Amino acid sequence: MRALVISDIHGNLEALNAVLAAAEPYDALWNLGDVVGYGGSPNGVVDLMRAKAQVNVRGNHDRVCCGLTSAVGFNPVARAAAEWTKKELTEENLAWLKAMPQGPVVPEEPGVTCVHGSPLNEDQYILNMRDAWAPLQQAATALTFFGHTHLQGGFSQKGHEWHEVKTQCRTKNVAESWKMAIPEGTRHLINPGSVGQPRDCDWRAAFVIYDSEAREIVYHRVPYDLTAAQGRILMAGLPERLAARLREGR
Repeated sequence: MRALVISDIHGNLEALNAVLAAAEPYDALWNLGDVVGYGGSPNGVVDLMRAKAQVNVRGNHDRVCCGLTSAVGFNPVARAAAEWTKKELTEENLAWLKAMPQGPVVPEEPGVTCVHGSPLNEDQYILNMRDAWAPLQQAATALTFFGHTHLQGGFSQKGHEWHEVKTQCRTKNVAESWKMAIPEGTRHLINPGSVGQPRDCDWRAAFVIYDSEAREIVYHRVPYDLTAAQGRILMAGLPERLAARLREGR
């Protein structure tokens, strides 16, 4: 089974379309949350997720943009984007976001868990080995997919050996991939990176393919129509910073 695993689309329809095209063929689509917020195409992105995703996990921006929780904890730019997004979303898409389940969510594929931030707390950022220690120890499955940080990579454990997974995708302007095996007896936290707003200084859209038969993770980066995505943000009257940071990848 080949699963396309994505996270943190953040209303970037151009990036999402590039990912869906580049990932073909795949058997299932697992979405780790933050479908909306920041970007200028919230309805287009939600429409695609409603039609295509077999697994959806809510993110903190999904929660705020549909009105389940307040935007008080967001910085001014994120708050402005959340307020605009809430007004822009159709009633059907608002209802879909409100109904998205809180992680952890377990797909039909055995041995896998999907979360937004952490299997222990949906809003927790897993940024380093210290953050990863407890989730790896306490996760119900050997393989957990998480997002929230917008940083592609992950963390692995086998017995007393621990290491951080750092991808080797560094070309920056063309499609690129990097493969990682999943040996027996290992536990992993895998971050596919952000589709719509990467923060690892690489502007390309990020995703992973999980191949359960080959027992491997393939990390991908793909370019997309950046100018169009930036234009949607500016035409919507959203803060210019949101358009600029797409090029910066941070």
